[in-house]
Amino acid sequence: MNLTEQQIRSLYGQDVQDRSGARVGSVGQVWADAAGEATWVSVKTGVLGHHESMAPLTTARMQEGRLSVPYDKATVKSAPTVDAGTDEPLGTDQIAQLYAHYGMGQQPEQQPRPAQPQGRRTPQDRQELVRSEERLRVGTESEPAGTARLRKYVVTEDVHTTVPVEHDEVRVERSPVTATDRDVRPDIGEADRELTLRREHPVVRKDQVPVERVRLARDEVVEDQPIDEQVHRDRIDAQIPEPARRRT
Repeated sequence: MNLTEQQIRSLYGQDVQDRSGARVGSVGQVWADAAGEATWVSVKTGVLGHHESMAPLTTARMQEGRLSVPYDKATVKSAPTVDAGTDEPLGTDQIAQLYAHYGMGQQPEQQPRPAQPQGRRTPQDRQELVRSEERLRVGTESEPAGTARLRKYVVTEDVHTTVPVEHDEVRVERSPVTATDRDVRPDIGEADRELTLRREHPVVRKDQVPVERVRLARDEVVEDQPIDEQVHRDRIDAQIPEPARRRT
C-alpha cells in the first residue's frame, strides 16, 4: 500500500476495520521502511491499555475513510503488541513474530521505524503544563437537630358555676270553719302536728372523659440555603521571547 506523506499523516487516529467491516480500533503509530514507505501500523484496541496491536499495511486499503485490513478482528487483537507512543524500530524478533502471526512471506532485511511525517511533532518538540481547578461538589448530610416529645401533666384550674337548689319554706294559713265543714269536730286540749321540710344542697362529682387526641407528626420541608465558598484554579501565562513569538 503506497501512501503519500499526507496520507501517512492522515492515518493517525484513523478507524481500523476488519474484513467484515467491524471496527477493531484506531491507528496509534505508523512504521515505515528505509525508503519511507509505510508498512505497519499499531492499533489501539482498547483492551491492553498501554499496548497496541500491530497490523500490516502492505495488504490494507482505505475504504470509505477507514483503514480496512484483510483479517478478522480477533486476529488483529491477538497480534504481537508494542508500547503506545514508542519511537523504537521493530526488532528482528518482533518482525518474525508478526510475519508468523499474519502468515506473511519473507520478511524484509531492514527494520521498520516509526514514521515521523512532516508536521508531526515528537514529544521533545512540545512541553506542557496541566491546568487544574477546584469545583464545588455540594451535597447534604443528615444530623440530629433536637428531640420533639409529648409530655402530659396535671394542672389545676378554678371553675366557677352555679346550680339551682330547692328548699321548703313554711307559711301559716288560717281559714274560718263554716257550716259546710261538717267533718270538723270540736276538740279542746293539747295537740301538735309536724310537717317534714326538705332542702337541696350542691353535690359535686368528677367524671373523666377523653376530649382530644394529640400526636407528633413529622414533615420534611425543603428550603434553599446559600453557600459561600472559595475555589482555586490554575492560570498559565506563557512567557515567550519576542524573536520566537509567532506572529498572528
